[in-house]
Amino acid sequence: MSSEVAARRDAKKLVRSPSGLRMVPEHRAFGSPFGLEEPQWVPDKECPRCMQCDTKFDFLTRKHHCRRCGKCFCDKCCSQKVALRRMCFVDPVRQCAECALVSHREAEFYDKQLKLLLSGATFLVTFGNSEKSDTMVCRLSSNQRYLLLDGDGRHEVEVTRIAAVQMLAEGFPPGGGNARATGMTLQYTAPGAEGVTQLKLTAGEDANGSRRQATAWLAAMHKAAKLLYESRDQ
Repeated sequence: MSSEVAARRDAKKLVRSPSGLRMVPEHRAFGSPFGLEEPQWVPDKECPRCMQCDTKFDFLTRKHHCRRCGKCFCDKCCSQKVALRRMCFVDPVRQCAECALVSHREAEFYDKQLKLLLSGATFLVTFGNSEKSDTMVCRLSSNQRYLLLDGDGRHEVEVTRIAAVQMLAEGFPPGGGNARATGMTLQYTAPGAEGVTQLKLTAGEDANGSRRQATAWLAAMHKAAKLLYESRDQ
C-alpha cells in the first residue's frame, strides 16, 4: 500500500453534530468496525416527561438528550459527562446513568486492551484444515480494520468479515476458577472466496513472557469481538 493511499485511509476530519464535536474518518469506509453511529434523538414533542423518573418537564425542569441512546431525561437522570470513544466524540458528552456505566466499561477496552491488540502477540497459526502451523505475530492494524499476521508470509483478515470467534481453553485450576485461554478460532469470509475460512491461533510455549502476552491478547480480542457484534446489531 502506497504512503499516499495510507494517508488518505487514515485522514480525519472534525465535524459538529447536535451532540458535540467528533473527530471522524474523512472517508466513511475507513471507519473503525467497533464504532457506533449517533442515535436519533427522541423528538421533544414525544417526551413530555423524563424517560427515567417520569418527572414532568417545564420551565424549571429542562430536558436533556443522552448522546448514546438518544432518549430524553431530566438533569438529575442525565447529569454525567463521560467519554464516548465509540462515537468519536472529542470531549466527554452527556449520558444517562445506564449508558454512562456502559461507556465507563468500554473505556477500559480503549485505554488498555486496544493497546494490546495494536502491539500484537506471537502465536502458532493454522489456516483452514491444514496440519501445518506457522509462528506468526498477530496484531490489529492502526485503523482497527484488519488483523495483520506476519511470519514467513503476510496475511490480512478484514475485521468486518469475521463471522464467529471461539475461545480455546485448557482445564480448570485447582480450587476452582476460570479455565486458562490457550487459543482462539476465527471464522471469516475472504474476498473472492466461497464459504467460510477458519483461522486458529494457539499460544506457544512460555518464552520471555510471550505466552502471557499471547493470553492477554486473546482476552482483548474476545472483548473486541463483543464490541464488533454490538456494532452490527445497532
